Amino acid sequence: MAGWVNKGINAVYGLIGGNATNGISNAADGLAGANWGSGRDSAFERAIGNAQQHFNRCARCTDYVCGRCWNPEQGLCQNCAPDTAAEAVAAQRRGLNDLVSQRAYEQGQQAGQSFDVDTPRQLVCPQCRTETHGTPFCPGCGHRLAVQNDCGVCNKPVPDGAAFCPSCGARR
Repeated sequence: MAGWVNKGINAVYGLIGGNATNGISNAADGLAGANWGSGRDSAFERAIGNAQQHFNRCARCTDYVCGRCWNPEQGLCQNCAPDTAAEAVAAQRRGLNDLVSQRAYEQGQQAGQSFDVDTPRQLVCPQCRTETHGTPFCPGCGHRLAVQNDCGVCNKPVPDGAAFCPSCGARR
């Protein structure tokens, strides 16, 4: 039994490698040697022949592809000779998406001009480990985060716990 299995495997490799006739012959010999008889041998050969009709071998990459992946006008697979109209539509979409992405990026850059990058932000609450997204108070527990307070009068930093601004003396 192992003999005809090996012959069948060799037939499949023969089909893939382009030596289908030798592979079919070897498989048929193996099946006949395993007492399968000529009726089954011819059925097996017909099945291999029928399967071959559904695949094409690309002359460029030598891959076997089905009818959907075959470009009959070029005699090549779709990977080696893609449909020009489909490629044009795909390229238009890529161009559209690239331009939209670029414009959105530029809009983000403009919005970023007003973002205060000098203000210290604490992104995770040290007490409850909730993400804060840079807010002055933790949304999970209300803890006051490491956000520097500026004086309402002189706009200079006021240390935590100070009742008066050390720069101008204004009450907090």
